[in-house]
Amino acid sequence: MTAQNLLVELFVEELPPKALRKLGDAFGGQLLEQLKAQGLAGADAMLTTFASPRRLAAHVTAVLARAADKPQSQKLMPVAVGLDAAGQPTPALLKRLAALGADASAVPLLQRRPDGKAEALFHDSIAPGVSLVDGLQKALLDAIAKLPIPKVMGYQLESGCELPGWTTVSFVRPAHGLVALHGSEVVPVQALGLNAGNTTQGHRFEASQSPVVLPDADSYADVLARDGAVIAGFDARKGAIVQQLAAAAAQVGGGARAIEDDALLDEVTALVERPNVLVCSFEPEFLEVPQECLILTMKANQKYFPLLDAAGKLTNKFLVVSNISPADASAVIGGNERVVRPRLADAKFFFDQDRKRTLASRVDSLGKVVYHNKLGTQGERVERVRSIARAIAQQLGGDALAQAADTAATLAKTDLVTDMVGEFPELQGTMGRYYALHDGLPADVADAIEDHYKPRFAGDSLPRNPVGIAVALADKLETLAGMFGIGNLPTGDKDPFALRRHALGVARMLVESRLALSASALTRMAFDAFPPGLVQDAAAALDDFMVERLKGSLRDGGYSAAEVDAAIHAQQLGDWSTIPSRLAAVRAFAALPEAPALAAANKRIANILKKAGEVDAHVSEVLLREPAEQALFAAMNAVVPQADAQFQAGDYTASLQTLAALRAPVDAFFDGVMVNADEPDLRLNRQGLLKSLHAAMNRVADLSRLAS
Repeated sequence: MTAQNLLVELFVEELPPKALRKLGDAFGGQLLEQLKAQGLAGADAMLTTFASPRRLAAHVTAVLARAADKPQSQKLMPVAVGLDAAGQPTPALLKRLAALGADASAVPLLQRRPDGKAEALFHDSIAPGVSLVDGLQKALLDAIAKLPIPKVMGYQLESGCELPGWTTVSFVRPAHGLVALHGSEVVPVQALGLNAGNTTQGHRFEASQSPVVLPDADSYADVLARDGAVIAGFDARKGAIVQQLAAAAAQVGGGARAIEDDALLDEVTALVERPNVLVCSFEPEFLEVPQECLILTMKANQKYFPLLDAAGKLTNKFLVVSNISPADASAVIGGNERVVRPRLADAKFFFDQDRKRTLASRVDSLGKVVYHNKLGTQGERVERVRSIARAIAQQLGGDALAQAADTAATLAKTDLVTDMVGEFPELQGTMGRYYALHDGLPADVADAIEDHYKPRFAGDSLPRNPVGIAVALADKLETLAGMFGIGNLPTGDKDPFALRRHALGVARMLVESRLALSASALTRMAFDAFPPGLVQDAAAALDDFMVERLKGSLRDGGYSAAEVDAAIHAQQLGDWSTIPSRLAAVRAFAALPEAPALAAANKRIANILKKAGEVDAHVSEVLLREPAEQALFAAMNAVVPQADAQFQAGDYTASLQTLAALRAPVDAFFDGVMVNADEPDLRLNRQGLLKSLHAAMNRVADLSRLAS
């Protein structure tokens, strides 16, 4: 059967830009899946998707005009039901055959095959392969039905359509055209009240032909670009924008570069059909406003690309991705400059007004802002964060650090009641820092006000100084304790209060900043900051939650589950600052030839001690009767002190490698000594020897977790 390439396009009104790429991939992916399922496309069929503001399209290679016929076998009924004692067909069998389009003449051709404990009759036949028309019709309707549409709209079909009366259609946007080409032949399918053809529409203003006639499936992108002035491919259009942004920045000179923002780039790609990047500018006096404000308003409200200089500072120029390419672009440039000016003026007004009041004067206003209906106001929350921050800072740096952390915690949320953050919530923390510096506060306090939200996302930087660390820990711990205390826990993929992110942030700060703080003591401290009766004590559940987030973070960092479990199980909820060193030691130990045997021995020892119950680690040398236990005791006396000294010095890798010398005496012990001897004194002494060995070998990590 002849295989040719297939092109399907839906031409619609402007699609939602933030969903465009996902819609294009889903449309093409579902078409291909259905074509393969029906035997119209093979496993090696290649898919190319297209997505522009007004079209979704897919190109599939090697699609058959008709799928191959398939043998099929259909179970009819048990032999005892279908045939009588004389072997003649029963009425039930004849009725079933009639339903399949066969008659009594098919009875001799039926197959008898085992079916459980009895035999059944099977009707074997050849199922004709589906035609491309029928198969594509099903695939197209299925692809449309399964699109991840953010919001469906209903519209009525245009008068004059072939469907009688008024028909309401539901889709993401009104559809106006359908193309289905198998090679150069139109596939007569229908969807959304449209009949497939070989014409589409190009750019609204710059197409050289209307409609654009597509001669065949393979020429889609080229003809649409030539006659329709449209770059149909999402990635091709995105690449063109990236090149033009770089060229425009180079034209400005001085090392200028467009700000990097993948989400903005994707959104702009979804807004234009043929991009044309233009250089615009605004008045230099607006640069007195913090650049974060100007960048945010240009990106979020106008979809512009601000230009930074070689030092990373904002310039008074920005780049616009236009959807038209006039010979004289001055009107387009002037229009965009007029549009952005009021936005920048608003930002300057907010900044100037906010600085007329100090952050300290805004503290009382937080008492009028509801944080959570079960946990009180932001003002009450700030007091809890202050309490936790002071206690953490006291442990990290004494009175001076505690005082600085208290000041930062008191003011950290005050920018929430400023005009700038009211207009741009994304700037919370950032504006607090600017206003704190304007108020004359120390730089470390101002930095902490901005940094207490960090890390905001995976891979984000940590607070830059100890004040910020203390306040960031306190802020996240208060949120975690409060939400756990009222039972507001994450479920499945739902985590409205970002508790997983907060817990991961705490874990990262403890581990990466090497803070000598007990994780369990921190959660206890957080719950103690709440007034009695306001929340339930869920410290144990929060501890487990924190450990799981820590494990996940370390596994994401490249450590195996066994390595992570070994390092964390030994440390539990104590000081997490040593975990990186423990992990490095575990990885180095696991590479030693002695590691598997010692890990298995540790697992065996743990099981013995667990069954023995309470065991004293004391060993009486007089009761060591067997040569193997005497040798192990001697080896431990020679090796363990050195390993302990290395452990105390923080050289965990060397400590574990020193202990690896115990492999031979440990193996000999288990080969030649019965631990659970009949004599109570011998049994307890041998258990004590193992208890001492277990304690020595598992100070760095629980080596039994490495056993396979």
